Amino acid sequence: MTATEAKKWFRVHRRAADPRLRLVCFPHAGGTAQLFHGWPALLPADVEVLAVRYPGRQDRLAETCIEDMATLADTIEDALRPWLDRPLAFFGHSMGACVAYEVALRLEARGIVPEHLLVSAHEAPQWAECVALHDADDETLITHVRHLGDLHSEAYDIPELRDLLLPALRSDYRLIEGYHPPNPAPVKAPITAYVGQDDPSCVLDGVLAWSGLTAPGSFELCPFPGDHFYLAAREAEVVADVAARLARA
Repeated sequence: MTATEAKKWFRVHRRAADPRLRLVCFPHAGGTAQLFHGWPALLPADVEVLAVRYPGRQDRLAETCIEDMATLADTIEDALRPWLDRPLAFFGHSMGACVAYEVALRLEARGIVPEHLLVSAHEAPQWAECVALHDADDETLITHVRHLGDLHSEAYDIPELRDLLLPALRSDYRLIEGYHPPNPAPVKAPITAYVGQDDPSCVLDGVLAWSGLTAPGSFELCPFPGDHFYLAAREAEVVADVAARLARA
């Protein structure tokens, strides 16, 4: 992958010429880098934010979505190579939690261990259920998304926006619903799992199962009031907690 191709994968927010650490943020299914647009101002200036830009949405709308976890993780790991001159930490929300985990595994196989793996609103990979919402009709899929919580879901009421948003949402659901690692490997990085206390998609035991994917004593659970998209309403509190953990990295 060329440097130009790698750059299109990230929206880079830089507040220091010489950052101490880079935080790579992975959006949810159907989500965009915009989810993290407020984070750079809330983090220390020496933390550079790289928000992942999946294909098939926003200014990558004309590109084909990736519907296979291995392909997506391999591609993002490759795209990160120009940014490996500083320590990395990962934050992934919902589907992004699993993508972040898979990219962390690939980097660790090359001897690069992220400072921290921060997973949000998703159960551990071994708890994956066999469902097929990606094959459901549009109304069923949209109803499911709205049941998780209200994050700009009114866009689906506008026909023009609905037509733009649904293909990426459906493709991402096909990706995450096809992700069933039989024996997920542990990472060397410490893991913190964030979860909304009223998230209908997360069973607490499934979130706690992330503890089996890191070293003993290297896991923490961090619940917040709210649903699947708790981090929008609680952004300042969530980012403050992330900043505190990165300060100890």
